[in-house]
Amino acid sequence: MALTVGFDATSAVRQTAGIGRYTRELLWALSGRDDDIRYRIFYCSGGDPPGGLPPLDERFRMRSLPVSDRITNALWHRLRLPVPVQLITGNFDIFHSPDFTLPPTMGRPSIVTVHDLAFLTVPQCAYPTLRDYLEAVVPRSVRRASRVIAVSQSTARDLVERLGTDPARIEVIHEGVSSWLRPGTPGDDSKALSHELVGEEPYILSVGTLEPRKNYVRLLEAFAILRARGYEHRLVIAGRKGWLYQPIFERVHELDLVGKVLFVEPGDPELLALYRAADAFVYPSLYEGFGIPPLEALACGIPVACASTSSLPEIVGDAALLFDPEDVEAMAFSIERVLSDANLAQTLREAGPNRARNFSWADAARATEGLYREVAGA
Repeated sequence: MALTVGFDATSAVRQTAGIGRYTRELLWALSGRDDDIRYRIFYCSGGDPPGGLPPLDERFRMRSLPVSDRITNALWHRLRLPVPVQLITGNFDIFHSPDFTLPPTMGRPSIVTVHDLAFLTVPQCAYPTLRDYLEAVVPRSVRRASRVIAVSQSTARDLVERLGTDPARIEVIHEGVSSWLRPGTPGDDSKALSHELVGEEPYILSVGTLEPRKNYVRLLEAFAILRARGYEHRLVIAGRKGWLYQPIFERVHELDLVGKVLFVEPGDPELLALYRAADAFVYPSLYEGFGIPPLEALACGIPVACASTSSLPEIVGDAALLFDPEDVEAMAFSIERVLSDANLAQTLREAGPNRARNFSWADAARATEGLYREVAGA
């Protein structure tokens, strides 16, 4: 009899980056596998099935829940009402939540993906109310889950050290890099499209949500050092506004960088063009459970300077320069090396795509499917 997997796709619908991208890419990769697994997917928000998800068929059935995820979170996790998710999805053999928390599954085995434990490792970077919520809900979900997917060895270590999770219950399954992210070719429109977005001046690129953990204030300070040394690049930060982002804009004014720092929210075609046309990519994050943007930059063949914290060395390997993200001078020095040393930049351009090929969504889907079968069989 075919295996049936319940799956919460709310993050794929509600979030454009990070966990949303993970969920969409994983579902697409699972849908492309030639197997007999059936998926009973739900998402909170109401309306028609959103774009960006696999087409519906006998294997992939999807149901929209006409309420927000705030309501389901309140019912399942704050009030802890034992309303089984099967009332939404129908029956399943195993349930997978790709976004930290598990609903009641009426005795069925379950898997939860934990991307990071930032609310414990860098608690100052989150809203207090959100931090309090995650501190209560995530450990409970991890304890309830039959198995836990960690997206990196770094996150797996955090689960053991911070939550006391049994290592035998953790499966490390790396995230992947989207297949459309690759180096440019002669004659493609990357330069033209990037010029439309940010102008023709050379630029340094960073990608990620505007929030404290991304460490953009220190990046601005490092960028100001480079400007003072005569570099005429602009800094392009691609990402939506998240939370506690006001100090970022204040620092732009304080450092007299108005017009030299550009904030954009690109779609996928624009993001690809920005990667390809950048002179350097810098990722100064204080903490990451995986770190998709530096991997994407590597895939596009752009020289990368990256923070040396948490999972990032595990992901970029020796294909990027590493720096202490709390040391502004070290950050500036790493970026300057990429901009000033043509041989180093070329070495990094060649190493990046080779490194990125170690991470694919097809591999992630194959490993995830294997875990489904293992847990359901157990």
